Amino acid sequence: MQSITAEDVVRLFEADARARKRLAELLVGEPDVRLAMINAVLRDVATKSDIEALERATRQDIEALRKETRESIEALRSEVLARISVLEDRVTGLSERVSRLEGAFTQLVERIGDLDKRIDSLDRRIDGLDKRIDALDKRIDALDKRIDHATKVTWALTATIIATLIVQLTLALLNALGKI
Repeated sequence: MQSITAEDVVRLFEADARARKRLAELLVGEPDVRLAMINAVLRDVATKSDIEALERATRQDIEALRKETRESIEALRSEVLARISVLEDRVTGLSERVSRLEGAFTQLVERIGDLDKRIDSLDRRIDGLDKRIDALDKRIDALDKRIDHATKVTWALTATIIATLIVQLTLALLNALGKI
């Protein structure tokens, strides 16, 4: 007589669907086995607190990103304002030199014209930065909406999975009790 190994048993069940079904019915019919199977499945299901923790972490990440963005914007704004202040000081100094150095009047007028262009360029840059700040605010708002949507979808999927598990367990129970 030849001994049967565990691998042989597995191969036999793989080959015979009816035997697999019968084994499943026998296993589900045992309260201890059924409870062990349910507990094993429940360990893999995300809990409400898991989802809430994920939501809190996501919100904290978004808030940190907002804070970093605001700080970066404020730093840029401060730097631009400091540069404008420096340029304004330079223009004032140049105006005083123009009044003292009438002999170099034409040359100084050209330099002032160049400074005006640079100030205009800085104004355009500031306008561009303001537009970028507005765009970042819109992107943050869009991210908030996407996170809210993702949270709703997660809740819906969780509810669907739980409902499916309940239906499957009920069917299995009814099947095991012979009511189906």
